[in-house]
Amino acid sequence: MLASDHTLSAFIESFAAQKSLADRAIEQVSDEDLRRALDANTNSIAVIMKHVSGNLVSRFTDLLTSDGEKPWRDRDAEFNDTFAPGAPGRAEILATWESGWTVLFETLAALRPEHLDWQVFIRGESYFVPQALARSLAHTSYHVGQIVQTARVVCGEKWETITIARGGSRAFNAEMGFSPPGA
Repeated sequence: MLASDHTLSAFIESFAAQKSLADRAIEQVSDEDLRRALDANTNSIAVIMKHVSGNLVSRFTDLLTSDGEKPWRDRDAEFNDTFAPGAPGRAEILATWESGWTVLFETLAALRPEHLDWQVFIRGESYFVPQALARSLAHTSYHVGQIVQTARVVCGEKWETITIARGGSRAFNAEMGFSPPGA
């Protein structure tokens, strides 16, 4: 396998890992808490999901042939909760969330090693494809962290850890058959 193949695989796996973290956090949150902001200066999980989706759809629609900031995108509107109330709203939120990830993963699957040397544009700025992917992964990861942290807070004692539990590193390493050097 060529380094370029590894690069594309690494981006796909990293985005998938971020989506998995967010999905596992979102599953634990009630419909009501999905839409609750922690304070007046923060966004609810639903709004963050809407923004991430809007960003992914804009950036990865025609990645190689058009600017990543599409003229039809209304970024400011992504920060308004316009979803239907109650359970229908949750389904709409999840559908919006999935639409962004679908565009991302379909685009990533279509990329070929030779595309890594191509330049793409985001708001008129030029990036090589790996730079644009790294930029998007960093942006998405930032917001996934917000989703996980907000979910953790609103779930309180009902929260089920989605990564290695506090104090569980040794047990996890042993389960994975890993022994840190010098241990």
